[in-house]
Amino acid sequence: MRASRLLNILMVLQARGRVTAQELADTCEVSLRTIYRDIDALSAAEVPVYADRGSAGGYRLLEGYRTRLNGMSPAEAEAVFLSGLPGPAEALGLGATLANAQLKLLTALPPEMRSAAARVRTRFHLDAPGWFHSFETPEHLHKIVRAVWDDRMIEIRYRSWKAEKRRRLAPLGLVLKGGGWYLAGAVDGGVRTYYVGRIRELTLLDTRFERPDGFDLAAYWADSTRRLEAEMHQNSAMVRLSPTGQKMLRALLSPYMHAHLVLGAEDEQGHRIATIPVGSIWSAASELLRFGPELEVLEPPELRAHMASASRGLSRLYEEGSRPARPRLKQRG
Repeated sequence: MRASRLLNILMVLQARGRVTAQELADTCEVSLRTIYRDIDALSAAEVPVYADRGSAGGYRLLEGYRTRLNGMSPAEAEAVFLSGLPGPAEALGLGATLANAQLKLLTALPPEMRSAAARVRTRFHLDAPGWFHSFETPEHLHKIVRAVWDDRMIEIRYRSWKAEKRRRLAPLGLVLKGGGWYLAGAVDGGVRTYYVGRIRELTLLDTRFERPDGFDLAAYWADSTRRLEAEMHQNSAMVRLSPTGQKMLRALLSPYMHAHLVLGAEDEQGHRIATIPVGSIWSAASELLRFGPELEVLEPPELRAHMASASRGLSRLYEEGSRPARPRLKQRG
C-alpha cells in the first residue's frame, strides 16, 4: 500500500511540478503527517525531492528528473491503451502523435506488462458516434485547434438555426459529442457553444487572450448540456401507454425524456398513464408518433389534435386505392 502511494506521489510531482503537502494529502487521501513521512522516505531512496518554503512553497523534483513507468499495474496499462480514440485524434491532427506516444509507453513498460497492454486492441474497440453517424472533420477544425492551443482570438461567420452572424471570440476548448465537434467560446462577457460544422468562415487572428481563471471545460459542458435539455423540454404531455408501449420507452425516448418521465400504476389491461417532458408541439409529435398505436396523447389538447391530424394524413397516404400507379419502364430496342 505504501509503495503504491510513494509512486503516486512521485508521479504527481513529476506531472504537476511544485505541489503543496496538503494537495498531496488530498490526492492520496491520507494525513499531512503521512505525507511528511513519505517525502522523507523518497529522499532516503535518493529521489531528488526538494522543499520550497514560503506562502508559494511546496515540494518539487530536481529539474529534468524523470522516473521510469515501472510502477504501473497491468490494469492501469490496459486502461491507458483503451482510452485512446484514433478517430478524434486524427481529426485534431494528432493521429501520428497518439501512435508514437503509445509506442513509447509500450516500450517503457516492463516486458511482462507489454502483452497485457497490447492485447487491448485485439479485444476492445471504442466507436463513439451514435448508430448511422460517423466522425466528422469540419472544414475549419484544424484552425480552431491551433487557436485553442495558442490562446488566439478568432473571427467567424456562423450560421445558427435563427440567422447568420459574425462573431469575434476566444476559443476556450473543443468537445466531441456524438461524432460532432462543438466549440466553447468566450464572447460578450460569457461563454457560448458553437457547432463547428456551422462555421462558414474563420479567420485566425494574431491577438492573444487570457483564459478565464478557473474555467473547467468538462464542468462547463456538463452544465450547459443540462441547461439546454431543460430549455428544450419546458412543457409536459400526459399519455396512455400500452404494455408494448411501456417496453418501447427506453428505445424511443431521448435519455432526458426517459429520465424525467413519471409512470402511474397499471390499470386492469396493463396500460399506464405517464407524464413526459416535451418541447414544442411539433417536436413532441415527432417523438411520440414513433410509438404508433401503443401510445395515446391525453393532454395537452393542442398536441392531441396535432397527433390526430398527422394520423389522418398517414391514413390517407396509405389507404387502399390511393397508391399512385408505378411508372412504366421503357423497353430497350
